Amino acid sequence: MCTMIATSTAVTGAGKGSGGWFPISKATVGYDHATHSGTAHALLLDFTNYELGLDARVALELDLRSGRALLAQLELAIEAAEASGV
Repeated sequence: MCTMIATSTAVTGAGKGSGGWFPISKATVGYDHATHSGTAHALLLDFTNYELGLDARVALELDLRSGRALLAQLELAIEAAEASGV
């Protein structure tokens, strides 16, 4: 069953694909059918810059447990970065 869960936001960063590094301008997070992870459904993360074409994409498929672990580590790293004053 399709969940149709997806949300996107503008971001500033860089990603590395098969052609090397490229600027990232959009992040999409969703939960739907997995293609490669071997699970029925997965947390889907896409980092893209469609102005550079369809190959300017980094994609991840994670199970929900891994997604929660990644979210917790992101929050810790952001808190530490903000506290560092750098």
